Amino acid sequence: MKRLALVTLLLVAGALGALRVTRPAAPDLDTVRRTMRPSDQRLLDRHGELLYERRTDPSRRRLDWVSLADVSPALRTAVVAAEDHRFAEHHGVDVRAIVAAAIDTLRGRGPRGASTITMQVASLVEPSLRRRGGARTLRQKWRQMRLARAIERRWTKDEILETYLNLATFRGELDGVGAAAAVLFGKAPHGLDAAEALTLAVLLQAPNASSAVVERRARALRDVTGLAADDAVLAQTLRRPPASLPTVTLAPHVARRLLPAHTRTTLDAGVQRLATGALRRNLLGVRDLGVRDGAVLVVDNASGDVLAWVGSSGPLSATPHVDGVTAPRQAGSSLKPFLYALALEQRLVTPASLVLDAPLEIATPAGLYRPRNYDDHFRGLTSVRTALASSLNTPAVRTLELVGVEAFVQRLRTMGLTSVDQDGDFYGPSLALGSADVTLRELVNGYRTLARGGAWTPLRLVPDDVPPPPRQVVSAAAAFQVGDILADRESRSVTFGLENVLGTRMWTAVKTGTSKDMRDNWCIGWSQRFTVGVWVGNFSGAPMHEVSGITGAAPIWAEIMTALHRGLPSEAPSPPRGLTARAVRFAGDVEGERTDWFQDGTGVDAVRPLAIALPRIRTPASGTRIALDPDIPPDHQRLLVATDAPRADLRFVIDGRPLGSAGASRLWEPTQGAHTLTLVDAGDRELDRVTLDVRGRVAR
Repeated sequence: MKRLALVTLLLVAGALGALRVTRPAAPDLDTVRRTMRPSDQRLLDRHGELLYERRTDPSRRRLDWVSLADVSPALRTAVVAAEDHRFAEHHGVDVRAIVAAAIDTLRGRGPRGASTITMQVASLVEPSLRRRGGARTLRQKWRQMRLARAIERRWTKDEILETYLNLATFRGELDGVGAAAAVLFGKAPHGLDAAEALTLAVLLQAPNASSAVVERRARALRDVTGLAADDAVLAQTLRRPPASLPTVTLAPHVARRLLPAHTRTTLDAGVQRLATGALRRNLLGVRDLGVRDGAVLVVDNASGDVLAWVGSSGPLSATPHVDGVTAPRQAGSSLKPFLYALALEQRLVTPASLVLDAPLEIATPAGLYRPRNYDDHFRGLTSVRTALASSLNTPAVRTLELVGVEAFVQRLRTMGLTSVDQDGDFYGPSLALGSADVTLRELVNGYRTLARGGAWTPLRLVPDDVPPPPRQVVSAAAAFQVGDILADRESRSVTFGLENVLGTRMWTAVKTGTSKDMRDNWCIGWSQRFTVGVWVGNFSGAPMHEVSGITGAAPIWAEIMTALHRGLPSEAPSPPRGLTARAVRFAGDVEGERTDWFQDGTGVDAVRPLAIALPRIRTPASGTRIALDPDIPPDHQRLLVATDAPRADLRFVIDGRPLGSAGASRLWEPTQGAHTLTLVDAGDRELDRVTLDVRGRVAR
């Protein structure tokens, strides 16, 4: 040891000169900050509040980087006094300390540390300078001093101290002041008092020292610094049980999507808690009806920012990791607003147009399709306004016949409902009633598009994402008309009554939906500021018992929407250009006289029943496959061809060859192969088309 001290004294003079000449490159501070990996991945909301955290490094505990401004002044004072009291004076290497340490060693007083805070930072940022089971070698010490000098030239003293406090080990697995303050004292670094500051400063010198040793050294350091901490407080400071850092899991599904690439999201922790609480609270009320799962999405209409993303009911669910916001489920009546928007935009209907709500049979490859209303009652002639607001089914199917299934499929995709990925023939007329699978995320943004006057942009989960320019996918006039209908309490009353949870005190437009066999129900609607969507069901696919959109999803929607608007008004939107309000009367007093919105050129004073659809081929259904039997005579294997509106001025055409007038049903003798049957008018304009596939041969 004495030999090492002598060597040190001899080298000091030459070293000082050499340190001024040789200049290794100091690391970049921003790079050091980015390189420091917290042991916990943390997701923050739009205001910086913690939403979710998970431990990823079991060997150490290190939290996010803490700026020096967020560290208690008492701790800064204590650390400098304990570790490097000439920190403000030297340039990385304290020559007086090195000489004093060497002299003490020669005199047999034992080893004495001479490393400055800057030198310790050098070893923390450069792995090759760290101890390997004992003291550093002379070569390591030399390189440490050189790097310390380089750091002093590039960094400020505050930056050096900040780095030291964030990288140094305080006790056990606790690296950095953030983890040490949180675990040992349950505080943030800025809240440390004098006793806690003295304790942490002592731990930097002896991370594994006993409580008694730490207490004794802290008292000595107190006398040096003048920090006010009495003996009783110092005695108990380190004897407190370690704090257990709370595990926050408020947005687990979003965290799985974003971490570790993104640590901040557009979510609002307050809205997330509101949506989570409303979902779980209301699901508890219907557990006995076979409901276990649900999901909620809340978005800001203007920006598309997602404010709440609740993917499951959490502990109420058997499969809480499934994300109900992105899981495809059957849409039910939630697609009807998009259907009527298309028909309104194309001026095929107006809100006052009368359509027939009556039993309907449509031939499909799977057999006859017979849509029914939820309550199994039919209302006869009804206006489009009433049909949409009250979610009547057969008028929606008739409207789909008017616009065409393929056109509706393309409109849904244009609005971002990419889950609708089959062609029109695959869905058929049942698409009007939501036979397609969609996601809550797609539906909510579709409704948000209507709220924005038909202008579509994607939703945003990451604040830094720059959205593309809006796409006008629905005319502003049609979007307004649909919103006005969905906000109409009186027109909704035909099915739901005047008093129900959909009637809010502020202006809102809302639609419910229930899928086949009550496996899914939805409630989605918007206010002036927000769009809120709720799905309720079972991830397993099990049906619910007598739970509809109005009793399952709607109470959750209403609770969230009402809470969002406490103190925040929501006013009805102003009509865009091209719309006119005018009074209308209905022939036969089908509905009461009222004022309605009409696109320019579509307004009427007296409303009569609408021929809701162009003539269609009723049979055979498109996609039909026919198997010919060679043992049956050809005359007995003819196919019935008919239209739903027989007219002598219409004709059937098969594979480009005339088949005859469509004034009555006809029989066609099928031949092997693929065929196309069309219905045309007198001017050869195609009104409908079906495709057939005939297999096998007949005996001749």
